[in-house]
Order: sequence, then structure tokens, then C-alpha cells
Amino acid sequence: MQYKIHPIVMGTKVFDKGMMTYQHDYGKSYTIPIYCWYVEGGDKKILVDTGEMQPIKSEDREKAIGGPIYTFEEGLAKYGLTPDDIDIIIHTHLHNDHCENDYKCSNAEIYVHERELEHIHNPHPLDFRYLEDYIEDVEENGQLRVITENEKEIVPGIRVMHTPVHTAGGLTIFIDTAEGTVAITGFCIIDENLNPPAEIRAQEMEVIPPGTCINPTESYDIMLKVKSMASRVLALHEPRYAGVETIG
Repeated sequence: MQYKIHPIVMGTKVFDKGMMTYQHDYGKSYTIPIYCWYVEGGDKKILVDTGEMQPIKSEDREKAIGGPIYTFEEGLAKYGLTPDDIDIIIHTHLHNDHCENDYKCSNAEIYVHERELEHIHNPHPLDFRYLEDYIEDVEENGQLRVITENEKEIVPGIRVMHTPVHTAGGLTIFIDTAEGTVAITGFCIIDENLNPPAEIRAQEMEVIPPGTCINPTESYDIMLKVKSMASRVLALHEPRYAGVETIG
């Protein structure tokens, strides 16, 4: 089975670039898109993450990322879908901006790693991005499918791997496409993290860990492993995909 991936911007954040690039480029304002990825193909309607519930839509932010910002319903409607049509949601992690629209998908099976579920219910004070309100409804409805393995096939051609880089339960999604295996990272990075500028490579660094990560050295090693396992790696918050319709 081969799939096509459609990146849909369903939110943005404006913050210090150092939040993305560990020990690099602090003090620069940077705008990231928040994606919901529609994975088209097969007999299931599949999303990776669901974005923000009430995204800020402004000319400045759309210009900064190079593409339009949609509400959840608007983004799905581009592909003739409604929230009730969604069969499967796969979560890279459960920070609020990645799961705010889950409750709208009443028919979806929602895949999360067990460590992520533990953390959203009992977050460390340092990690304020977990808000369990956004998953309480789907958990009570029995929609969650908790992943305990390090690797798991969700449907033929789509599998996940536990990649604890940005969060303890992060999942990277590997998707078979016409151009080979494409990975959507389970950690919050931009392209620069995967392909550092010359001054960083001169320090013999092949990747830059996320600005917020669990363990920088382990994150570095996991990122290299993900790069080696896919023909193309999609950075979870890379702005250039905001203007791209289809990948794969």
C-alpha cells in the first residue's frame, strides 16, 4: 500500500527560535506551523495529530510560514472530509497543540504511546504543554489505543516507532509512499535540525536536537537513527510544508 501525505496548517506559534534548535540561534523570533497531516490511501481516513482548536489566523502569520491557516473543519473539508469521517488518529505526542481537536472525531481510533498517556495525566511541572482536558472525552469513550511496543504497524504501510526525544512517549510515523518511506518525526523540529548549517557541521554535529528535549545526547542519536530509516524525513514544524499540497 502506498499513501500520499497532505500537510494542513491548523495553528502557529511565535517564539524564540532556540525553542527549536538546541544551543543555537537564541534571541531570534520564529514562527512555526502546527500541522495536522492527512494520510490518504487505503480504506481508512487517517490523520497524524489534530492541531489547535482555535488557531490564530492572520496575514502576518500566514506570510511567515508561507501558506494558509485553517480551522480543523476547514482543513478536512479541503479533502471532502468531516471530523466524523476520520477512522484513525496517530499522535506524535500529546502536547495540547497536537491533540486539541481529538474530541470532534467521535468515530476515530486514537493511537498514543503509553508513556505519553502517563505524562498527560501526571505531567512534570517543567512541561506545561500537557492539558488532559483535551483527551478526557476520547479516553472516556474508549477511543484510545495505547501502544506499549517500541515499534508497531497501525495499518499495512504505516508503522510507528517510539522516539523519546521531545517527550517521553513520542512516536515517529513511517509511511510507505511512491517516493519511498517517509517519516513524520515524533519530535518538534524544523529542517535545520536535520540539516544543520555549515557552522554547526564544522563542529562535527550532524543534527541539532530540539530546543526542548528530554536528553540532548540521546535525542541526537535517535534523530540520526530516524534519518537512516527513511528516504525522506518530515520535520514536524517545518514552515516550507505550509505551501505544499501533497508529499509522496
